[in-house]
Amino acid sequence: MNEQRWQDWTNILLGTWLVLTPFFGIGGFSDVAAINSYLTGAAVAVFAIAALARPLLWEEYINLALGVWLISAPFILGFSSQTGPTLNQVIVGLLIGSIALGATLQNKETAGGGHGHGHA
Repeated sequence: MNEQRWQDWTNILLGTWLVLTPFFGIGGFSDVAAINSYLTGAAVAVFAIAALARPLLWEEYINLALGVWLISAPFILGFSSQTGPTLNQVIVGLLIGSIALGATLQNKETAGGGHGHGHA
């Protein structure tokens, strides 16, 4: 297992960003947008911290799912008309999802078909 953990540190920062942005009032977060930002940001940060302690491939899949959720949440939860929160969650979702996808693909290449664990 390669000791590259920049992905986890980046996800900790992105998760923290999601938790804090409703307090900054960027674009005026509705309650739904704020709660989604708090909960999803906390989940991203917790899984990234867990990955720092013991990197496992399933954590990357969870982050990939959380990234996809962040991209789709404004439309599913009905706050897509709020430009600030929508852009924030979509952009952060793209970043988290891209990092997770890259880590899983890299891990599959280095582990010979995806049977390995940890970060690539």
